[in-house]
Amino acid sequence: MSTCSTVSWDLDEPVSGTAPVARTWLLLEQPGPWGAKALTASHLEPALGRALESAAKGTGVRVALIRRPGRHADRGTPTERQVYAAHTVPGNVWVRGAGLTDPRRLLGLDFAALGRGEHRTFDAALGGGPHPGDPLALVCTNGKRDRCCALLGRPLATELAASGTGGVWEVTHLGGHRFSPTVLVLPHGYVYGRVDAPAMKEILTRAQEGRVVVERCRGNSAWERPGQAAELAVRSVLGEDTAQALRVVRTDGAAPRWEVTLAHSDGRRWRVGVAHGTPGPPRPESCGASVLGSPARMEVLAVRELPTAATAAV
Repeated sequence: MSTCSTVSWDLDEPVSGTAPVARTWLLLEQPGPWGAKALTASHLEPALGRALESAAKGTGVRVALIRRPGRHADRGTPTERQVYAAHTVPGNVWVRGAGLTDPRRLLGLDFAALGRGEHRTFDAALGGGPHPGDPLALVCTNGKRDRCCALLGRPLATELAASGTGGVWEVTHLGGHRFSPTVLVLPHGYVYGRVDAPAMKEILTRAQEGRVVVERCRGNSAWERPGQAAELAVRSVLGEDTAQALRVVRTDGAAPRWEVTLAHSDGRRWRVGVAHGTPGPPRPESCGASVLGSPARMEVLAVRELPTAATAAV
């Protein structure tokens, strides 16, 4: 039987503009099995999972569970869990880490402040501090959500960890199962699809240098999907790989067409036309879907550099 990732690959479905949207990620270590909706279907107390979902709603924070690569037998409640918060908006990119024994302490966070990029609440509530290690590679592996994530994501996470690559975790859900294996890279928040171990090692090496690999990139989770596609298009035109060089400053319009304005750190600006492209043939958007769908494609129509103030004044 074909998997959703096989169908997507055969259709040559573009990955640009398909990343999950979150200005800030809150990642809690939770070993053991995960259900389809892992926050309320794992060994985490379901009431706590529901409370975290409620606290994060509308704040720009996305909560996910993580675990180390490997076998996930039930070994009981961990004595200490790792927790990370990461803000991905260029100009204020950071990752903070902490260890905690009682995950209910997460409810003491100011989620609105986290979504705005303020890490003081994380440090004060959890005794957190800067993450000093390698970039984090979060590989989507939740087979209960979609079998492609298990079939393709778990081997990738295991291979990366076995090779000595630091910062590798499994994560519950990044969306876009049909692009498996799919990986979120922090601190900068770029998401990749259809990657293998050699490609991920190159991506992580570049991330360590503060740079982005555009090939196989789904987009920066800091932006809505039209902005993701627009940013990657400008990067391709310029050959720009500095992670924090570009920022979406404005998006005008609504589906099916948008005008996205981007600013470079050197003061240059671009306006990018983005539209819903022609959808592919109806098919399941994930292996567990019982209804056929035609996922929207982000198509870049035009990239136009805007005159700078100095140029306009001449």
